[in-house]
Amino acid sequence: MREPQETIGTPVQQHVEDEINLLEYLEVLARNWQMIAKVTAVAAVLAIVISLCLPNIYSATTRILPPQQDSSGLMGMLMGAAGGMGGMAADLLGKGTPADLYVGILSSEAVSDRIIDRFKLMDLYDQKYRVETYKALDKNVDIAAGKKDGIIVITVSDKDPKLAATMANAYVDELSRLLVKLNITGAGQNRSYLETRLAKARADLAAAEDALKAFQAKNKIVSVSDQAQASIGSIAQMKGQLAVQEVQLATLQRQFTENSQEVKTAKASIANLRGQIARLEGQGNGGAIPGVGTMPELGQQYLRLMREFKIQEAIVELLTKQYEMAKLSEAKDVVSVQVIQAARVPDKKSKPKRAIIVLASTFAAGFMAVLYAFIREAATRMPPEDRARWQKIRSLLPDLSGLSSRLRRLRPGKSA
Repeated sequence: MREPQETIGTPVQQHVEDEINLLEYLEVLARNWQMIAKVTAVAAVLAIVISLCLPNIYSATTRILPPQQDSSGLMGMLMGAAGGMGGMAADLLGKGTPADLYVGILSSEAVSDRIIDRFKLMDLYDQKYRVETYKALDKNVDIAAGKKDGIIVITVSDKDPKLAATMANAYVDELSRLLVKLNITGAGQNRSYLETRLAKARADLAAAEDALKAFQAKNKIVSVSDQAQASIGSIAQMKGQLAVQEVQLATLQRQFTENSQEVKTAKASIANLRGQIARLEGQGNGGAIPGVGTMPELGQQYLRLMREFKIQEAIVELLTKQYEMAKLSEAKDVVSVQVIQAARVPDKKSKPKRAIIVLASTFAAGFMAVLYAFIREAATRMPPEDRARWQKIRSLLPDLSGLSSRLRRLRPGKSA
């Protein structure tokens, strides 16, 4: 009869034990409430004092649009002639965007050096070495580009709100100055290359023109059919585009490696255009110029001379446009850095967040005090076998007190 009674009473007994355990937790907190309250109060006071001692930091922000590609310049014209090559400039940093490129320029040492020298940051940050000044500057400056809109945001933080705003705007000035320098240098190199290529093209045009005039004067041939002239004109235009793309390839090869995507794309475009020209010219009766394979020998010679003249004429025309564009780009000293929002002197600090510091420190101290109370309570209630095991563990650990006493005996003036 007793066994069923014990079985029925077991759930009630377990419920009572659960309540007792909860009460034990409350008892531990009640027994140690003074220690918990003191630790929490001391941590709160210290957090308040420390947060009040922290200096106010002000942040100034400027927003700019990345400089746009110059569609009127050499590279813009070359990419237009290449057909579908315009997007190549938008990937100068692998899979990045133009905004990422300019963020990299703003974060480079070329710009940082100008900022450090302009504002004497080595003295301001109390740094002996320039490399340490770079690190201090990086901590106070945040430069990022929007993933969707591409807007570049430059935020500078400093104790002096006026200095923060001035430095943020100075980054825009230094970016414009560096881009002007790079633009002039690149345009000058392109102009020099085009000047040499154009001189050769003009010499080839003069030679082709002289050869055509001499042939006409000797053989009294003055014209060909309209269909042949149209075909010659088409081939000449494509040859001119081929010459422009070859100039573009040479320009890219001075900036990128042979394995870069830009150079590979330019080579593929040139190969495609050469294939179109080959199909248009054809061989024998299969060409686009009618009757080349069946015309008399004089007619064929005249047609070849006419075609060469038209090709050289188209090449000179296109290269002359590129040369004038390069000279114009070299003479320009303005880069399209569009400022959406200039940095203004902030009137409200950005950090420290004193309320958050105090609340977080107080909560952490209170939590640690409660945890310590439960650990101490568990130590006092440790079973004898666990206490013996703990004593064994302690005996296996180094005797720190004995080590410290031996170190004291070894100090100068003490006998070993």
